[in-house]
Order: sequence, then C-alpha cells, then structure tokens
Amino acid sequence: MSLRPQPGAPPVPDDTVRVARAAFPRGNPYLLLRERLGAVFRDGDFADLYPALGQPAYAPWRLALVTLMQFREGLSDRQTAEAVRGRIDWKYLLALDLADPGFDHSLLCEFRGRLLEHGAGERLLGRVLDAAREGGLLKARGRQRTDSTHVLAAVRDLNRAELLAETLRAALNEVAAAAPDWLRALAPPAWFERYGRRIEDMRLPETGAKRDAYVARVGADGHRLLDALAGSDAPHGLSTLPSVAVLRRVWARHFERTEPGSGGGDAGDDSGGARLRPVQGRGPGDRVETPYDTDARFRTKGGTRWTGYMVHLTESCDPGAPRLVLHADTTPANVHEAPRTAPIHDALAAKGLAPSEHLVDSAYVSAGHLIAARERHGIDLVGPGRRNLSWQSRDEGAFGAADFAVDWDGRAVRCPEGKVSAGWAERAGGPGQRGAIRVQFRAADCRACASRARCTRSRSGYNGRVLALLPRREHEALAMARAREGTAEGKRLYAQRQGVEATLSQGVRAFDLRQARYRGLAKTSLQHIATAAAINLDRIAAWFAGRPLAPTRTSRFAALAA
Repeated sequence: MSLRPQPGAPPVPDDTVRVARAAFPRGNPYLLLRERLGAVFRDGDFADLYPALGQPAYAPWRLALVTLMQFREGLSDRQTAEAVRGRIDWKYLLALDLADPGFDHSLLCEFRGRLLEHGAGERLLGRVLDAAREGGLLKARGRQRTDSTHVLAAVRDLNRAELLAETLRAALNEVAAAAPDWLRALAPPAWFERYGRRIEDMRLPETGAKRDAYVARVGADGHRLLDALAGSDAPHGLSTLPSVAVLRRVWARHFERTEPGSGGGDAGDDSGGARLRPVQGRGPGDRVETPYDTDARFRTKGGTRWTGYMVHLTESCDPGAPRLVLHADTTPANVHEAPRTAPIHDALAAKGLAPSEHLVDSAYVSAGHLIAARERHGIDLVGPGRRNLSWQSRDEGAFGAADFAVDWDGRAVRCPEGKVSAGWAERAGGPGQRGAIRVQFRAADCRACASRARCTRSRSGYNGRVLALLPRREHEALAMARAREGTAEGKRLYAQRQGVEATLSQGVRAFDLRQARYRGLAKTSLQHIATAAAINLDRIAAWFAGRPLAPTRTSRFAALAA
C-alpha cells in the first residue's frame, strides 16, 4: 500500500452533521472532541510508515483515531469495524458520509503492525498531547505524578511439568509447519500421543515417581529433537525458528543430560536421558514462563503473584487543567520500579514535558535519583526515601543516623553525646553500585557512655557504634528529602500523589489496563500507549463537557464517623 498524504482532514459531511446533532441533542463525547480539537491526527503524522508506490492506503489519520476509540470502548477489531460502519457519532468524528461502508477489520491489525515495525506507537499518545497543548489544556514544567500496576499476560499459568511439555509441543508444531516430511520421519509414534494436543487437556501423572518419569521422558524427547535439528541432514533454517530457540533456552535452564540407557528416552533412542536441574527460583533473570510469550515474567509484590508485565503511568496534576496521561512505560514484571525513574524522566524531557515537580512513592526514590533528576532535567523528585530498617529508627528515643553531626571536610562524625569518631573508610562504587562510607567509634567511648543502650546493642562490649553513610552529595540530598517529609507543606504536597491511584483504577476498570490483549512486550507496550491516549480523549471530552471528577466513595457506615 502507498500513501498520498492529504493537506488536512476533510470537513464533516453536511448530512452527517445534521443527523448526528438530531440524534444527540444533549451532546456526545465524540461530537465534542471533533468540534473542539478537530481531527487530532493528520496523514503526514504516519507518512513514513507507507511506501511511495502501491495501492492507495486507507487514511491513516482515521485508523489512528479508530484505534483510540477501540481502546476507549474495549472493542475487538471486528466490533470496531462494525462501529465505523454503523455508529453516527463515530462517523461524525471520522468525517465520514452516512453511507460510507467503512473498511475491513484486518486493516487495524495491519496498522498496528506498521506502528510496531517502525517504532511509531508513541505517536498515538504524542499527537493527542500536542492537541491538548495547542488547546491550552497542558502546560510545560507543571506538576506530575507516577505509579504502576501489574498486567496479566495473555497466557495460561503453567507449572513446571506443563511448561516443559508445552515448550516442546510448541517447537514440534512450528517444525511441522516448516518441514513436515522431515519431522514425520524423525518422530516416533509415542510423540504423537504425547504432544498431539495441548498439555493442559491431558491427564498428567500425579506427583511422585510417575511424574518424575514423565518429565524425564519429555526432557529426553527435547534433547533428541535438538540433536536432530543440529545435524547435517536437518533442513536449512529449522534451528533458527523462534520456538526452537525457546526450547533451547528452557532445556538449558531445566535439564542436564544423562548417559544413554539411564532412562527417560523411548525404546530405540540412544541419545541419552535427561535429569531435572534443581529449582532456581523465579526472581529476576531469563526464566521463560510460557513458550507463547517469552517476554512475560513472574513476580510477587505485596502478596500479589502474577505472570506478565508492569505498566508505569505518569499524569499531569496541575490545578485548573484536566489530568492527562503523559507517558506509559511497560516492562516485564520482574523489573523493579527504581530502574525506571531515569528512563521516565528522559522520555518526558524528549517530549518537552519534563515536570518541575514529580510526585512518586518510595519505590522510585533513591539518593542518586534525587540528584540525577535535579541535575539532568531540573526536576524536583518528591517522595519518601527508602525506609531505614535499623532498630534505632523503630525505637523511640534511640539515636538514629540523623542524630549524628557529620563533618565532611574533617572526615569525622560527632555523636549526640559529643564523642568524635575514630575511623572513616570510604568505598568507591563500581558499575551499578553506589559508594559508601563506614564510620567507626571507639569501643572505649561507647562502653563508658551513659546512652549506650540507646545507641548500640553490641553484646561483646568491644565494638563501638558503626555508621554507614552515603557519599556527601547523596547523603545531603536524602537528608533534605526526609526533612521535607516531616513538614506540613511537604505532607500537603505529597498527599497529591494519591490521585494517581484513581487513574490506575480507571484504567483497570474502564479500559482493561490490567489484562494484556496481545503477547510480547512490544505489542503490550503499544496497547498501553493506545490506552493512555484513549484515557486522555475521555478526560478531554469530560473537561469540555464540564463533567466534574467523581467524588471519593464513602460507605454509609463509614460516613457515620463524621
């Protein structure tokens, strides 16, 4: 398909205007958006996604708008194409004649594919934000807030035995499509019974010796297939198939080979057996959870366990303006929030939307983040520092690190009782590590101190108090942030962060944010970008219509306390 960009979006046909206004005398969000924002997108926004020669393409500005409307209403591709053909309000926003037949639903999938291929998904959100900025609804250097929620992958959770068997089955299916004759000659009859249908539909052996024997047999079958694919008589290109690459990764993690004749293989198989490796945990790493979405990862957080992704939403929260989602950042589930603070700031700065104040929770805050945000982008990162887990921070009256006076130039620390430290050792931070300072007080001073019980619990009596400090810049930045937390102004400012919870709730309840529609990180990220843009359209329409924010719900029983 080729694209011949039009200079601008066409006007709404007169018949469509007349019927739409008659059908919606009290107004409609899509009619209001068209009247106040115009068409939002232009063909030129997507000109580089199409070749210069070929059959004329359907107007991409319309496909972009339809994509956002689809995500706003949670429709499938077929339902979306039907809505374009049958709904008057959609025809009004898209400037279509009442008799326009619309397009085939497959164009939506093709359009998303073009966005992914060219890394252009961000344009869906960016152009909506540009329109809001042009309309005076969004200002630069405002106040913003960020939080995250978990996203369930569009796959079934598998236990270890199911993962192994389903991974082999997925590889067999892809090899069967690419080289059926070769695989027919290789596969023994038992494979067709063992892997001919989905593993979840089969009755696997219960735990115990039969289960172990089944897993060992699956491992031996996988090794046999991998050996055959590495052989000289295997058809070219089979070993590079995506499912074969996944099989190789999963087998390397879960199995080790055993000698031929040690069990696990079928009769006549001299390729050796397989033995399960010890369980290696499900923390950060390269663990594949399902062969059908190799980007999805397992995580446990706050008592919630899931396989999938995390999405971080950043929204504006300036008074006198709608709250608009400015950035959607999607990662595998096992990526912690802290490494995303700097990329989020970089992305906002690239859009020209770096905030003056950024409200976040403690997961996004560290001393290094406070300094980097201020120095790189002029951002005041507002959030509680990581909790101090020492017993001194929990016991009232105990001497915490904040009670000690640090003389950075003299490389010494004075305790609350006036004693000066005797040792100062600095450790430089390596790649990915921060530096640290270890301060040691004299054991004799601590033994004779009347406040010893409030300061240290060393039982031997031969060790003085030891303080662990960050380097000076990090220490002072964190101290200033913690000091602001305790002030009335600091508490009032940080209280505004809680409003982002309403955005997450709206995204989950009204836009299905927590369930991935597609498989893979790239497609799931595109889904979240389109969802963020759809949320913005909904909020801009509400702002134009004068619809106020819903009040916080309070149960009738809780209201009695007031």
